[in-house]
Amino acid sequence: MLPGRGRNGSAARPVRLLGTRTAWTAVGDGEFFCPGCGGDRNYQRLTGRRRFTLLGVPVAPRGDTGPVVECAACRRHFGTDVLDHPTTTRFSAMLRDAVHTVALAVLAAGGSCSRTSLETAAATVRAAGFDDCTEDQLGALVEALAADTGRVYGRPCGTGLAIELHEALDPLAPHLAPAGRESILLQGARIALADGPYTPAERDALATVGAALTICTDDVTRLLAAARTPS
Repeated sequence: MLPGRGRNGSAARPVRLLGTRTAWTAVGDGEFFCPGCGGDRNYQRLTGRRRFTLLGVPVAPRGDTGPVVECAACRRHFGTDVLDHPTTTRFSAMLRDAVHTVALAVLAAGGSCSRTSLETAAATVRAAGFDDCTEDQLGALVEALAADTGRVYGRPCGTGLAIELHEALDPLAPHLAPAGRESILLQGARIALADGPYTPAERDALATVGAALTICTDDVTRLLAAARTPS
């Protein structure tokens, strides 16, 4: 750096002899959950070219850098893995769909679709975000699923049902805290218990739910026992 003097003789800011400068180019955009802002924001995906500078003037290329994600609000840069985190809107939809799928799976496993089970399931699904869900709608969906897939009520969780549960829960599980994953399992357990003790098919379905949520077998057993105990 070279020192300098201002017009009044005082020391001026030093001039940087050598440095680097990055020229960014936008290559995409969208919406993401910004960890800096703590909410959904627009972003630009950037790639950059670095150059050596002499007295602030670019003189030689130094190579490419990035890509990075720049928040349109706070202007901070993040690695592209930040895009793996769902937006708040997307996360809410994933959670709502997961609870709905678990409710249908437990009802189908229960076999009888009793009124108490349907009432508990409908209340659970409404609390998750499907505000207009009714007992009759859930009952009709379970009937339609059985007719479409040839599924037999009250039988252990088959391949088709296991795939449906994993499709709904696998993408969600990494973004849930342990308490959140346990909450979804317990909601399914309460639906199963609404008309009496667990049936073997209900236990099997709930075990599949636990596996999809990456809850270990011992914890699944503990949680199902806890749900059965009156609070």
